[in-house]
Amino acid sequence: MNYKMIARFFAFILGIEAILMLQSLGISIYDGTSRTTWAFVITVVATGAVAALMGFFSRRAEKGFYVREGLLCVGMGWILMSLFGCLPFWISGEIPAFVDALFEIVSGFTTTGASILANSETLTRASLYWRSFSHWLGGMGVLVFLLAVIPISRGNEGFTIHLMRAESTGPSVGKLVPKMRQTAAVLYIVYVVMTVINVIFLLLGNMDLFEALCTAFGTAGTGGFGVKADSMGSYSPYIQTVTAVFMLLFGINFSCFYLLLLRQVKSVLKDEELRLYLGLVIGATLLITLNLLGTFASVGETILHAFFQVSSLITTTGFSTVNYDLWPSFSKAILLILMMIGSCAGSTGGGFKCIRLLLLFKNMRRNLSQIIRPRRVRVITVNGKTVDESLIATTNSYFSIYMVILLLSFVVVSLDGFSIATNFSAVIACFNNIGPGFEAVGPACNFSAYSVLSKLVLILDMLAGRLEIYPILILFNYRTWKKR
Repeated sequence: MNYKMIARFFAFILGIEAILMLQSLGISIYDGTSRTTWAFVITVVATGAVAALMGFFSRRAEKGFYVREGLLCVGMGWILMSLFGCLPFWISGEIPAFVDALFEIVSGFTTTGASILANSETLTRASLYWRSFSHWLGGMGVLVFLLAVIPISRGNEGFTIHLMRAESTGPSVGKLVPKMRQTAAVLYIVYVVMTVINVIFLLLGNMDLFEALCTAFGTAGTGGFGVKADSMGSYSPYIQTVTAVFMLLFGINFSCFYLLLLRQVKSVLKDEELRLYLGLVIGATLLITLNLLGTFASVGETILHAFFQVSSLITTTGFSTVNYDLWPSFSKAILLILMMIGSCAGSTGGGFKCIRLLLLFKNMRRNLSQIIRPRRVRVITVNGKTVDESLIATTNSYFSIYMVILLLSFVVVSLDGFSIATNFSAVIACFNNIGPGFEAVGPACNFSAYSVLSKLVLILDMLAGRLEIYPILILFNYRTWKKR
């Protein structure tokens, strides 16, 4: 285990985190909120000092870096980043309990959007900004950001790909350009440009700059922390439509946008995962609209709310325009299915991912065919290319682990005595990085009533869901910590 190289990465992570907190510190100084200002000052100094110490003691680190180190670096890195990231909330007293503050920032970094706050408007603007900006930072990935802007893996491409694979979403990670570091840079350029365009559209709807930035951070990272207590409910239909469309866009595999830039439109249109994703959105919107006819003042308003919630939950963003927990059971059942499926691989969205669902169905169809014709050899193809059998096996394994964690978390959380719908949707909402669930954790409620044990379980679920399980699961394997 190359502990010095891991420590070097931790130093970079904490150093970047301390620098990024300066934005919130500046807002706090401008607003004259002294307690929040001192909270950010203390946190920035402490985070920077720890980063400097780690950097000093790991300055002669060897560059050897393997899969185990990559997984460990990502898993521990996100935990360490969250422990320091929650300090401004806790030190300022805006969130008095440390576990609650940790829950809030983990929910931010993992782009979950689940909150322990009854009213987000009680936070200062500096804390609101840091809370929303954590979505944007966690959306594409913290280590992907490091790989994109800092040449810390010079001459070691394998070193870079282990980190990308450990942090990126989906069953596999490929290169858009010859070098993985350049791929990270391309992804972040697309991410930044789309975020800026989103902000511009929001400003055109007469939203002020602060709210536009916070909303765009939540939309881009598919996180869902709102700056208002009713999420997006009090905004105009224009703002809601813009947000719904951009949530949908950020749930698409970013390689599709890169292909569009290369004018490979046919390749994008033939993408099977994209077709499934858009098909689910259109189908779900249509069914929910039909189910809700007569609920709202007009058909147009019904379509808007249906499309917004479908877009929000399939991309695991978690914004809401209405309390969908009051909708008919049929509509809520559709939303629950979308919450579990999630968005496309290679996007900022969470969930099981459309590509895994596609592979599971194709494998199921192949197995049924082999029962009828056992001697016939059939391969699985996606987008005209044969899928390696190891990827099919990995997908099946992931699904098994996914279900085990889901059920175990549900059992533990159920110790708190809430209803089955509340507990199950709470686990789904955290594990799939969605945010709100149903009933006591619905869009009009929060997670504050859960015990410390349940909150810790849900924190682990949020981390495991964002990091695709393995970087967190490997931390509990004793072999991880043994020397080679």
